[in-house]
Amino acid sequence: MRIARSTARTWLLFAAKLAVFGLVLWFIRDTLLKALTQIGHERWRLSPWWLLWAGVLYAIAMLPSSWFWFRTLRALGQEVRLGEAMRALCIGQLGKYVPGKAMVVILRTAMVRSHRVHAGVAAASVFFETLTTMAVGAFLAAGILAWRLSHGSLRLDDRIHPQTLLWGTLGMMGVAGLPTLPPIFRRLATLAGVTRSDPATAEKLRGLGLGTLALGWVAAAAAWALLASSLWATFRAVGVQQPNLLAGFSDYVAAVALATVAGFLAMLPAGLGVRDAILVALLVTLLAAEEGHALVIAGTLRMVWLAAELAVAGILYIGLRPAQSR
Repeated sequence: MRIARSTARTWLLFAAKLAVFGLVLWFIRDTLLKALTQIGHERWRLSPWWLLWAGVLYAIAMLPSSWFWFRTLRALGQEVRLGEAMRALCIGQLGKYVPGKAMVVILRTAMVRSHRVHAGVAAASVFFETLTTMAVGAFLAAGILAWRLSHGSLRLDDRIHPQTLLWGTLGMMGVAGLPTLPPIFRRLATLAGVTRSDPATAEKLRGLGLGTLALGWVAAAAAWALLASSLWATFRAVGVQQPNLLAGFSDYVAAVALATVAGFLAMLPAGLGVRDAILVALLVTLLAAEEGHALVIAGTLRMVWLAAELAVAGILYIGLRPAQSR
């Protein structure tokens, strides 16, 4: 009976993910059709140096996240080293390509677990860091969309009302952000059984306060700024010269943040399909990119980020020893 219920739940979750993906494609189908038509009429010439720069910016964006996760672990009483946290986070990024996203938590926890780091606390800290980053991204996107809406400069497809998009973004911020409030996070960690094997863990969870959360918001904002810069470099890599980084910076942030957060909440591996489709629509809407350019940029960005993740993970896997060997 339990096996049957588990199988049914798995298939229902899979169907829900497909429904989300299908809904996104339906809303932006005209944009995608125009993009596919335009691609065949363009001569594309990629710039290796701009591609490299886009990858470097993405790699640098992992540093604020690594530092925040390190501070979170330390606030929770775990004696982790900064290098260990950075190594685990960067290598653990590859786990998001496995269905279910649980592999991210498993990899990062396994790579910092030692006599100095409790596995349950480490796992809980992964959720705290990830959800904080997503909440900040949704907050920034909502703020930028609200500003554009107030100035009458937000023009969307007839199927999507600007206020609907804004409220949807605020909803994503709430879904990601509420569990990171320290009292709620401690309660959720307790319900998840983090304190079951070690009663002292409950006291360690009290070390996570608003100060740590505030540091997370600063670190996440820096990470999103770097990711937006990576998106801009990808524009240049495919030969699209405008808008420049300073003039369109807020729109670059909104596009990359909203697409990434939506892809994360869709629970598909690395937001595959959802993140890319939404990014295409936002590049057309916010940055006035042509549909064909937007589709190429979104696809190129995914490949650049994957290449950067593989390169950084490989370097850190070889160059830094795991926690258990020290």
